[in-house]
Amino acid sequence: MKLPALIVLAAAVLPAQQPAIPKIKYTDTRLDNGLRVLISEDHFAPVYAICVSYKVGSKDERKGRTGFAHLFEHMMFKGSENVGPGELDFLIYTNGGNSNGTTNTDRTSYYEVLPRNQLDLGLFLEADRMRGLILTTENLENQRQAVKEERRLRGDNQAYGNTSEKLEELVYDNFAYHHSVIGSMGDLDAATLDDVKQFFKTYYAPNNAVLALVGDLNTADTLARVKKYFGNIPRQAPPTPADLTEPPKNGERRATIGDPLARLTRIDIAYRVPPSGTPDARALQVAASILGGGGGGFGGRGGGRANSSRLYLKLVQEKELVTQVSASTDRRVGPGMFHISATLRPGKTPEEVEGLIGEEIARLHSEPVTGKELARVRLNLRRAAEQRITALARAQALADAAAVFNDPERVNSDPEGQMAVTAADIQRAAKADLLTANRVVLITQPAIGPKGGGRGGR
Repeated sequence: MKLPALIVLAAAVLPAQQPAIPKIKYTDTRLDNGLRVLISEDHFAPVYAICVSYKVGSKDERKGRTGFAHLFEHMMFKGSENVGPGELDFLIYTNGGNSNGTTNTDRTSYYEVLPRNQLDLGLFLEADRMRGLILTTENLENQRQAVKEERRLRGDNQAYGNTSEKLEELVYDNFAYHHSVIGSMGDLDAATLDDVKQFFKTYYAPNNAVLALVGDLNTADTLARVKKYFGNIPRQAPPTPADLTEPPKNGERRATIGDPLARLTRIDIAYRVPPSGTPDARALQVAASILGGGGGGFGGRGGGRANSSRLYLKLVQEKELVTQVSASTDRRVGPGMFHISATLRPGKTPEEVEGLIGEEIARLHSEPVTGKELARVRLNLRRAAEQRITALARAQALADAAAVFNDPERVNSDPEGQMAVTAADIQRAAKADLLTANRVVLITQPAIGPKGGGRGGR
């Protein structure tokens, strides 16, 4: 009779003995020109990562000039005062590194990974294009065409490529999030060189940027070099913050679109939810993992972890209605999105899939999630936090937390906050935010006929 008691005691004690998620340690310094500098030493490997996040994304664009944030992601590789077109990538690659840039709704980010003995190279390249990007009609036209081709490739000529764009139009009313990051063809065509120069002057300034460096560095020496390269770049007048307020939703919104490149019907269900970092947003992140997280996919036996999420077990395995299903939330400084997506098997109807998804949402309202489900999510959260092993992953996390949320400590507080989410927190957030009046349902169906854009060539 003593063994079960010992087992019960061990089960009660072990969770409290779980080690804390490793924290990222860093220094936080502001230069006189407003540039925020975050440095995190890690001497595991003789490399470092540098990431510059500018506080500008598609939310900062105006009507008639969408796609500028993403356009600049391309323009920043076309040459600066002391670096010719294509030379940045050439210098990075020939010195054993790699580089790239990304854009989203809230920020634009550029990064390099290099050997530790090339610290001056990375700092020089980023400072040179912050100080003196070359903006010409030729460069603008070249990159305008590149962005339009990217839109064709990723949106117009890809199955379900325009579904996410339509979904955001339905979820958001405020122009900041209502339009796509990549922008429209018409707006890209209308962009002038003066528009581009003004955009650069407004947003690509040191006081509107965060510089993060992580790796085999000495903090004092690195900060001295940062001041050498960036310290004399003049600050600019701070840009006007984007208005992200949304009017209350007044009822469910539904739409059906045809996609000639799709072969299966897809249903997307989304809810507008509070901004990232709020208690409800954290609870809904955990709820999304319970509903549709956990790996797997396409109902097969692939190489990923077995998917034990509620929607996967019900829709893929038990009912065999869909080939894949997922649930997720996004991280935005403004209102976020709780998003469920499912691709139907041939012969199945969106109505029956929507009905079963609705049952699971109602279940979140009516009963607490189980301790086993919370334990699974916490294990995945711990695994994700501990996988921030690369210098680049940590540099990007630090830069984005500071640029988007003005709080680099979120790299540590967000995982801790999600780990602390309880079943009661999830039930409260679901009742508050996952409501029919706050729901968008978008059905994408295979269609016959040409799809806009055509297949562009190189």
